[in-house]
Amino acid sequence: MNPTYDFTGKVALVTGAGGGMGLATAQAYARTGAAVVLADLDGQAVRAAADELTSAGHQALAIPCDVSDEDQAAALIDRTVEHFGRLDMAFNNAGIMIPLADAADEDASAFDRVNAVNLRGVWACMKHELRRMRTQDSGGAIVNCSSLGGLVGNPQRASYHATKHGVIGLTSSAALEYAPRGIRINAVCPGTMKTPMVAGMIAKGELDPETAAADAPIGRLGTAQEIAEAVLWLNSPAAGYVVGVALPVDGGYVAR
Repeated sequence: MNPTYDFTGKVALVTGAGGGMGLATAQAYARTGAAVVLADLDGQAVRAAADELTSAGHQALAIPCDVSDEDQAAALIDRTVEHFGRLDMAFNNAGIMIPLADAADEDASAFDRVNAVNLRGVWACMKHELRRMRTQDSGGAIVNCSSLGGLVGNPQRASYHATKHGVIGLTSSAALEYAPRGIRINAVCPGTMKTPMVAGMIAKGELDPETAAADAPIGRLGTAQEIAEAVLWLNSPAAGYVVGVALPVDGGYVAR
């Protein structure tokens, strides 16, 4: 049985909410009573998701956003507050994968692209979320999306893993700075999950699902909903003494 939360009167922001873990988390927030802002580069996807939530009686707002552009990230937080009046929780989830490459052969443009979204995007969103949250008496809670790739290395994925290691560094440093101000910051580190990104990797022959499932001691791939549950817990009062962690949600991969 999953825990239940009551976030009535709270406002949550989710980036990368057009599908996968972001969409599952936005939907989970809405079920708890929170007003939810769904942001994604794919404006059509988040508008459809927000329309579905509002049709079901939830409060939801879709905002197309390229998180690698700090001006757009700042505007995202501004519009959130203009529309709902505050910001209490955030899941900085937007991220991309790049093609596998030998570390000696990878093009600089691929390195710059994955850093722009996966690391700079988290930095920009967290920066402007903190600027808002530090003005609120109630503080706030932020979860940044790292990865199993933020905790280990893997051949042909040096640039991607570098971004996810960087997210953990951002998280732990900012967490130490803002915990005394009543704002908790943590990271979640998903393993191999059943998401559109992973489906794309499988389709390209970059990932064998049977091998990936066997690599997890639990013997299967994870689900987007399982990440959503971890994020909700980290952002909830139930995790009120949890600060600066990088929580693996990986079926036991890093415990081996």
